[in-house]
Amino acid sequence: MAYRCSDRYQMELMPPSIEEYVGSDNPVRAYDAFVEALNFRELGIEINPDKVGNSEYDPISMFKLLVYGYSYGVKSSRKLERECYHNLAFIWLMGGLRPDHKTIAEFRRNNKKVLKKVLQQCARMCIKLDLIGGNHVCGWDKDQSQCRTSP
Repeated sequence: MAYRCSDRYQMELMPPSIEEYVGSDNPVRAYDAFVEALNFRELGIEINPDKVGNSEYDPISMFKLLVYGYSYGVKSSRKLERECYHNLAFIWLMGGLRPDHKTIAEFRRNNKKVLKKVLQQCARMCIKLDLIGGNHVCGWDKDQSQCRTSP
C-alpha cells in the first residue's frame, strides 16, 4: 500500500479571491450579514468614509471581529489578532485586515456599551433562529469587558 507524503515545496496557491476562502454555508457568513444589517447610527457609532486624518479600522469590521470571536469563545485581543492571521474564517470576515491586539483592545474599551447591545441582539437572533438553545445566558463582565456564559 502506498503512502501519502507531503511536499512543503510544492507550488500551490490559495484561492485567488478571499471570497473563496469560506463556503457559502459557513456560519461566518451569518455573522457578517448580522453585523452588516445593524443600524450603527442608531447605536451611536459614526460611520464616515470621508473622515480626514490618520486612517483607522472600519468600525463595522471591528464589530464583526468581536461578535464572531466572542461567539466562538475567542475573547482575548491577542487571540483575536492571531486568528486574523491564521483562521480562514476570520481572514474572510475581516477581508484580509489584520488589526493588532492593542487596536482591538482599544476599540473594545471605547465601544463597551454598543458592543454589549450588539452581543445581546446577536444572542436574541440566534435563539429565534434556533441556532442556540437559550439555556445559556450571556452576561457582561464589567471588570474584564468580556461576555461570559452561565447555565
